[in-house]
Amino acid sequence: MKRLQVLLSVLVLSSLVFVACTPKAPAFECTDAIGCVDIAPGDPIHFAYIQAVSGPVASLGTTNVNGAQLAIDEKGGQLLGHPIQFDGEDSLCSAEGGQAAGTKVASDPTVIAILGTTCSSEARSAMPLVADAGMVMMSSSNTNPDLTNPDHPDHHVGYFRTAHNDLFQGRIAAEYAYNELGLTKAATVHDGSPYADGLRKVFESVFAELGGTITSSEAVNVGDTDFKPVLTTIAAGGAEIIYFPIFEPEGNSFASQKCEVPGLKNTPLLAAEVFSTPGFAGTAGSCSVGMYLSSPYVAGDAGANFLASYKAKFGEDPASGFGPHSYDAMNIFFAAIEKVAVVDEDGTVHIGRQALRDAVFATKAFSGLTGSLSCDANGDCATGEALAVYQISQAMVDGSENLTTSTPIWQP
Repeated sequence: MKRLQVLLSVLVLSSLVFVACTPKAPAFECTDAIGCVDIAPGDPIHFAYIQAVSGPVASLGTTNVNGAQLAIDEKGGQLLGHPIQFDGEDSLCSAEGGQAAGTKVASDPTVIAILGTTCSSEARSAMPLVADAGMVMMSSSNTNPDLTNPDHPDHHVGYFRTAHNDLFQGRIAAEYAYNELGLTKAATVHDGSPYADGLRKVFESVFAELGGTITSSEAVNVGDTDFKPVLTTIAAGGAEIIYFPIFEPEGNSFASQKCEVPGLKNTPLLAAEVFSTPGFAGTAGSCSVGMYLSSPYVAGDAGANFLASYKAKFGEDPASGFGPHSYDAMNIFFAAIEKVAVVDEDGTVHIGRQALRDAVFATKAFSGLTGSLSCDANGDCATGEALAVYQISQAMVDGSENLTTSTPIWQP
């Protein structure tokens, strides 16, 4: 018995000596070029949004946030054993709003990645702040070409988007008008915003390249309510179609007043996805019936399942077609973080900011709702394949049909 006790004592002592002599894992040392975020056990992994969730385009920003929330829910609200925190700032679809929201989000060192922005004008002012903070931002609805043009001052490293580039959308609109509708004379209208001006320029260039004529290129102002003088000028030029990729509420009034100008009642209107919201057709009225819109489209079971999940959680259909793009953006972030994060034995997570940027840039053939996504050197991750042309119906004006759940009339 005594010998057994001695033997047990020796074994215990040996094990203690072994444990004492076993080298501990070296403490994490950040060598990332622009720094690391350290997340203690139990603390959340923090994602932020910069979105227009109030004002005339609130439905666009809200759809973006909701699409991202569906991706978080699908993850069980957890990433690498940590809860996911998702909150943000209202950016109002303006340069001033983007700067205010960008200042606040970029100053929070716990933020890992940002879903933003809703409008291209917000990105112009927010992104310099985000880039200086070493963060990554991905937009599901910015489409202005300058944001991913390395030769333009609005381009900043760390910016990405799952939304299409308007180099695609403007081309699709022009090709539809010229090739599918057989129209050769077009007028364009913009409001000075990066979004509208970018689309207008691409449309004009492609339409002329195809053999068409731009009869006039008109400018309106945010806040305008009387568009009859501009419409009268357009009528005098003999336009066969009017391309006006502007915002609400100006676009609603523009569409409704078109029918009041002699010579334009039967002239078709063509615009872009910002008018896919449920409220547009109702306020634009009967003059918007037959109007054409280029807008995001996710085909097949993937699109149907997303719409069903969205309605089940939020009690309504998405107000725009960009919800799936937000869903894809968040999943790209999740995959990149899982690739580069260093996890300690106690669950502490370390994420290098440059490593995260590099991992997002390295995204290739990512299978998303909106197609196969590969991020290029300038931040464009989409190909434009998730685009289609829709037509506003009387049912949409009456409120009994939603454009985002309708079937498009043409896909390129």
